[in-house]
Amino acid sequence: MDLTWRPLTLDDAPALARLYAAAEEVDRTGEHFSAEDLREELAGPNVDLARATVGAWAGDDLVGYGLARRRDAAEPVHMIRIQSVVQPDHRTDAVGTHLVEWFARTSREVHERAFPGAPLELHHGSHQNERWIAGVLTRAGYTHRRTMVTMRVSLADLPPQPPLPDGIEAVPFGFEHDLAALAARNDTFAGHWGSTVYGPDAWRHLVTGSKDFRPDLSFLVLDGDSDGDKVLAFVLSHHYASETEATGIREHYATWVGTRAVLRGRGVASGLLGHTLRAAKNAGFDRSALNVDVDNAHRALGVYERCGYRVDDEWHVYVLS
Repeated sequence: MDLTWRPLTLDDAPALARLYAAAEEVDRTGEHFSAEDLREELAGPNVDLARATVGAWAGDDLVGYGLARRRDAAEPVHMIRIQSVVQPDHRTDAVGTHLVEWFARTSREVHERAFPGAPLELHHGSHQNERWIAGVLTRAGYTHRRTMVTMRVSLADLPPQPPLPDGIEAVPFGFEHDLAALAARNDTFAGHWGSTVYGPDAWRHLVTGSKDFRPDLSFLVLDGDSDGDKVLAFVLSHHYASETEATGIREHYATWVGTRAVLRGRGVASGLLGHTLRAAKNAGFDRSALNVDVDNAHRALGVYERCGYRVDDEWHVYVLS
């Protein structure tokens, strides 16, 4: 059957959820999305539904999907995030070619509207099991530039956690600290590979304004010399109910973990994360997960290992300059 390609709308979220579920039957990435999850993603401030999404339809069935998401800054490179999923029975050379051509054309258009004249890179992440799209990207000239890992720790038998250093207090997240937490995130992740600043709209949509955000399991270290207006360290948490519905496991996700340079090397990150894990266990969660770059400049892998996390699977980032 010939496919019909057109941009997605928010009303296509249920069809997209069915597409992800069909792909998961083969790829086993461990990710499960509800229509509500995907509707929230598609409604993001950095997503141009009409001009930067595409769906492949076989009759009434969505069998392929692509998205090009602009970033909030080009410092100096605009690293557009592209993503895709294709139903296993439609993973053909023709579909792969259509997608990579769409990625190239659409990303250039998104880029020229946002940061004309700046260098451009296309970044596509894929799970270690998503071999078809990895092959498509490689043949199109993308290179496997980076490896991220998902780490997990059981909360049922949580090992003893590192304490916070003397004089350092964990403060529950409050929305009065929202922009201060954003400033700390942007400062902490400056210079990290593949990272750029978040603007307030994207931050609130993806992080603190998300339906999955758990402020009760998010904690900050505040600067006492600034009357609490500056965040020095943070652990921000999410719980994805669709994952629990699919797996039966209540998984706490430490989405953002960071410490400003002034406190690094003192055990603040591991102590604040340990505090968070104990809170998640007391709240009835079964395990905790997080994602980290294996080449993280701040040696975060070791921090997480001290809290009991172990590598569970890999995600690969493919880049086209």
